[in-house]
Amino acid sequence: MKLFDWSLRVQGYDIAFAKAELKRIQDTSREDYFENAKKAIVNHHKQYNSFYQNFAGKDTVWEWKDIPIMTKADLQQPLQQRLSKEYTLKNIYKGKTSGSSGHPFTFAKDKACHALSWASFQDRYAWFDLDINSSKQARFYGIPLDFVGYQKERFKDWLGNRYRFSIFDLSDRKLQKIFKRFTSTKFEYINGYTSSIVLFAKYLKRQGIVLSKICPTLKACIVTSEMLFESDKKLLEQQFNIPIINEYGASEIGLIAFQNKETQLEIDNDLLFVEVLDYHNNILPDGEVGRIIVTSLYNKAHPFIRYEIGDLGALSRNKKNNTSIFSKLQGRTNDIATLPSGKVVPGLTFYYVTKSIIEENDNVNEFVIEQTKKDTFKFIYTAKRALTSPEEETIRQATYTYLEKGLTLIFEKVRLMDRSKRGKLKQFVSKVML
Repeated sequence: MKLFDWSLRVQGYDIAFAKAELKRIQDTSREDYFENAKKAIVNHHKQYNSFYQNFAGKDTVWEWKDIPIMTKADLQQPLQQRLSKEYTLKNIYKGKTSGSSGHPFTFAKDKACHALSWASFQDRYAWFDLDINSSKQARFYGIPLDFVGYQKERFKDWLGNRYRFSIFDLSDRKLQKIFKRFTSTKFEYINGYTSSIVLFAKYLKRQGIVLSKICPTLKACIVTSEMLFESDKKLLEQQFNIPIINEYGASEIGLIAFQNKETQLEIDNDLLFVEVLDYHNNILPDGEVGRIIVTSLYNKAHPFIRYEIGDLGALSRNKKNNTSIFSKLQGRTNDIATLPSGKVVPGLTFYYVTKSIIEENDNVNEFVIEQTKKDTFKFIYTAKRALTSPEEETIRQATYTYLEKGLTLIFEKVRLMDRSKRGKLKQFVSKVML
């Protein structure tokens, strides 16, 4: 029995119809597809959604470039005020964002749209011979610690044929227990937060273990929610000896892009329209990094039209099958550091600052950078031993090279990282008010 599909049907999500509808969309000629789909969703919300009427205007004649950009801050008002006519809190899928962008909010999808999102996930997983209903998943995610929330997530895991490893404690003692589970369970794939899975791979490397040798049923590893750096990907490939797949999505939108077999991050052009804009809302040419803007083409309950997801990236085309791909993905727009000189740099820069120390030895397991003042940065890390003075000086000099001279660096070794409630590890945090 397909328990996961059954659980969706019980909740009112017609997954069988959604799979057929997705196939119909995929078979539709792409010549005018986006123009027709964009017009349909905008006209729907202009007619039936008072929130969107106030936001974008009621005009029935419009051009796409004149449709305003929607941000997370625009959505921080009661959900009931943002629903389209005929939709209530009782006949929708309701969810909540993690708030990692600084703007948490509750969102909605109509049930047909939510079912389509799951159909899209299943379609992409099938690229790698994975089936959510039958393929056993090793899940590296956070989990609620209250009794009711904990039991609810465990039940959902059972329906989804997955075993969840709580990632709030990733000490060697806990990692050893995770490893032992792989020796006795026929997992087919790993799924979860990038940083936690990387930490597990580092543990395996220290133990001299290649995971596929002790768990030969493994087919793939899917990382999500956090940046996947090239050096980390190589480590995962080395210690797992299976394909490492990058997944990019957002809770309010669903799956945005999924790595194909050509290792390209292929955008879901069936259910979404994705643009990359500069800070003046001009469309950028392929290859140029800008703000990622997403339109959900089938969510009739709640508008996500020209919605700024909060990340930076660049688009390109896969000429082989004429699909859109992300040629670059650079993390969140709010992950930036403003320096005393006025220079602004992305938090991603610190990966390059610490790259030499991290790659030259296996001492440092994880690190987080906190900007406490415009000229002061705290380097918080877990490691087998504290960094030596020469190692700290190497990072300090790299900071001067990549950022600017005169900055103060504070180093703090901790036993465990303080992860968010969801288990994510945010590798750069600025506590400076702009």
